[in-house]
Amino acid sequence: MQDVDEIVQEFLVESVEGLDQMDRDLVALERRPADVELLSRIFRCIHSIKGASGFLGFSRLGDVAHAGESLLSELRDGRLVLTPAITSALLQLVDAIRLILDHVRDTGKDGTEEWGALISLFQTLQTGKEGNGKGNGNGHHSAESPASVPTPEEFGAVAAAPETADPEPAGIPPGSSAPPDAPVVARERRSDPVARSNIRVDVGLLDRLMNLVGELVLARNQVVRHTSLKADAGLTATAQRLNLITTELQEGVMKTRMQPIGNVWSKFPRVVRDLAVQCHKQARIEMDGRETELDKTIIEAITDPLTHVVRNSMDHGLEGPEERVAAGKPAEGRLLLRAYHEGGQVNIEVSDDGRGIDPERIKAKAVQKGIITAEVAARLGEREVFDLVFAPGFSTAAEVTAVSGRGVGMDVVRTNIERIGGTVDLQSVMGQGTTLRMKIPLTLAIIPALTVSSRGIRYAIPQVNLLELVRVDPAGAGPGVELVHDAPVFRLRGDLLPLVDLAQALGGPRRHWTAGGSRDAISIVVLHADGRPFGLIVDDITDTEEIVVKPLSKLLKNATLFAGATIMGDGCVALILDVPSLAHKAAVLATGQGARREVEEEDTQDQTRRAATRLLIFHLGDHHRMAVPLSEISRLEEFPADAVEWAGHERVVQYRGAIMPLIQLADVLGHEATSPVAGPLPVVVYARQGKPVGIVVGKILDIIEETLPPEVADSTLPMQSVVLQGRVTDLLDLEAVIASHEVVQPDPEYSTPALAEAGV
Repeated sequence: MQDVDEIVQEFLVESVEGLDQMDRDLVALERRPADVELLSRIFRCIHSIKGASGFLGFSRLGDVAHAGESLLSELRDGRLVLTPAITSALLQLVDAIRLILDHVRDTGKDGTEEWGALISLFQTLQTGKEGNGKGNGNGHHSAESPASVPTPEEFGAVAAAPETADPEPAGIPPGSSAPPDAPVVARERRSDPVARSNIRVDVGLLDRLMNLVGELVLARNQVVRHTSLKADAGLTATAQRLNLITTELQEGVMKTRMQPIGNVWSKFPRVVRDLAVQCHKQARIEMDGRETELDKTIIEAITDPLTHVVRNSMDHGLEGPEERVAAGKPAEGRLLLRAYHEGGQVNIEVSDDGRGIDPERIKAKAVQKGIITAEVAARLGEREVFDLVFAPGFSTAAEVTAVSGRGVGMDVVRTNIERIGGTVDLQSVMGQGTTLRMKIPLTLAIIPALTVSSRGIRYAIPQVNLLELVRVDPAGAGPGVELVHDAPVFRLRGDLLPLVDLAQALGGPRRHWTAGGSRDAISIVVLHADGRPFGLIVDDITDTEEIVVKPLSKLLKNATLFAGATIMGDGCVALILDVPSLAHKAAVLATGQGARREVEEEDTQDQTRRAATRLLIFHLGDHHRMAVPLSEISRLEEFPADAVEWAGHERVVQYRGAIMPLIQLADVLGHEATSPVAGPLPVVVYARQGKPVGIVVGKILDIIEETLPPEVADSTLPMQSVVLQGRVTDLLDLEAVIASHEVVQPDPEYSTPALAEAGV
C-alpha cells in the first residue's frame, strides 16, 4: 500500500466496513422490503461515502454514490417500491464502489473508468423505466437518442467477470456489452489489507475491558502483598509471574485506548481560518507532535479547553496585519501547537508570536474589577500577575465580541485541566508573544500513587503531584516548623515552604503550634499545585503503588478535596486526594507568597543587618568540631561501608547512575579521626562543575543559623576558626578542600582508621 493520508486511510476502513454491512442489509431488505430501519441504514452508508468523497476530492466515486443515493432516497420516501431489479442494481453499486476504493488504496486516486452506464441505470430505475438501447461504448450517450443502458442483469455480468492480471481493477469496463444470459453474481473481492490491519471496537467494550484490567490490578496488588508475608518460594515465583503478566496486559489494554492528539488538532486549521476572516487578521497554524498519544478520556477532557485557548490566541494574542508590519513583524501571524512527552506526562503548548501580555494592564483590570486591591497589585510578581488571567470574570477585552470578552473561559480552562490532574502555566513577553503550557497525565485509569495516613485513615496522593518527602525529627539536626503570622512554614533548603495539616484540612481540630513553631516529629509530603510547592503534614507515609481510580458517587459531588477512591492491596478503600483543590481550599499558595514577601520586606527594611548563615556542624574526631555552609552542600547522604569501591587511585561510590569520587576529609587535613564513625559513612555531596563529589565527614551534630562576623563572612581563606554555640569550630571551604585533595593524592594503600574500621 502506497503512502496514503491518514484521513484517507480512515475513510477506506470506514467505507469497507459500511459496504460489508450494506451487503448484508440489502439481502435482508429483499426479504423485508418494508423494514424502514434497514433502508435508512443503507441510505446513511451511501450518504457518508458520498460526503467524504466530495471532501477528499474523489469525484468519480462521488458521482456513483450520488446516483445510488438518489435511488435510495426514492425508496426511503416511498415513491418507489423495491424490486429484484433495484436490489440487483444496488448490489452492483456496492461492487462498483469497492472497485473504486481498491484504486484509492493502491494509487491514492479514484481511477480513470467512466461509470456513466451504472449512473444511467440508476436514473432509469429511478423513473420506473428500463431502457433497451445501446450506448456509445464509453458509458456516455448521444444527444440524439435517449439514454440506453444494460439491464441490471446485464450489468451484473460486468461486475461478475473474472479478475485478470491486469493492474487496473478486474472486470469488463462499465458500458461495454456483456452476454445477456450472464448470471448476477457478486464480484469476488481481493482481501483488503486496510481492513485486515484495522478493527473497530465499540468504546463501551474498551471501557469494560479497562475496568476488568483495573480489577485484575487490584487483585494483583493483594496477592503480591499477602505473598510477601509468607516464606513460600513457589508462591512467590507464581506471584511474580502474575505481576509480570498483569503489567503487560495493563499496558496493552491502555494502548488500545490511546489516541493521537492530532485527532483534536485536526479541526483547528478551520477554526483559525474562520477566526482570521472574522477578526480581519492573517494567520497560519503549525502543529508539532500531533502523533503524541493520550488516553481517550484525557482527549475528551482537553478538547474544549484547547479550543478556547486557540480562540483566545487569535482574538487577543495576534495583532492585525497593519499593526504587525508597523512592529517589524510579518503581516501573517503564527500559531504553534506543540505536544511532547516528558516525565510521565504530556506537555501541550499553544504559542503565538503576537503582542504579548502587558502586566500593568492586567493589574489595572484586576483592581478595577475588584479581584485584588491596589496594595496587593503593587507587590505581585510577574508570574502572579499572569495568574490573574485565570481569575473568574477576568477579561481585558475592550468590548464583548462573538469571539471573547465576557470574562468566561480561562478560569474554566484551568479548572478543567486541574480536574484531570494537570496544571496550566502562562508565559508572555511583550511584543514577542504568549505561550500557554498544559501538563497533563497520560491516563486517568491506573496511576502510581503515594499512600499516606492521617488520624488512622489512609489516603492516596497521585505521584504526578509529588516532589519529595521530608521528616522533621526533634532529636535530629535541622530546622523545625516555624510560624509566620500564625501560618506554619518550613525552611526547606533556604526557601519558606507553606504547610497544610491534612487532618485540619479535612475538618479535624487545629494542630497546636508554639510561639516558636514546633519541634515535634512530623512527616511532610512536599507537593506542587499550580506550579508552586507546599508541604502536606501527615501522620505516616506508607508506600507507593499503582492504584486503580474509581469515581466517587454523585452523592459525594460536593467532596471537592477528593479525586476518587481506590482499593488498596489489603482490600481497604482509600480516598484519592485532589491536590490542587486541597491547596486552593487551604489558601496555602497565597500564605506562602505572603510569608516570603514578609521575609523579603524585613530584609529590605534592615539593610545593615547581615543575614544569618546556615551551617552544618559535625565532629571529625572526638572533640574536633567543624562546620560547612549549607549553601555549599547539594545533599547529605549516608553510604554503607561495602558500597565504597576503587577506581584507579580513588575511592568511589555509585551515585544516581554515575560514579562519584570520595574524599576522606581526615586525609586532606593531615590528621586521623581517632573515633571512627560506626555504621554508614556520612558524606557531604558537593556539586563541582555540575559533577558530584563526596566528602566523608565525621558524626553529624546539628544544623544551625549563625550571624558570622564580617571578617569571617567576607574571607577567602580555606579554613578559619570561629566560635559557634560557645565552642571553637573550624569553618571549611569545600572548594579549597577538593583543590588540596587534587594536589596531594593519598597513597592508595593507605587507609585511615575510620575507613579501616569500616572494612574499606
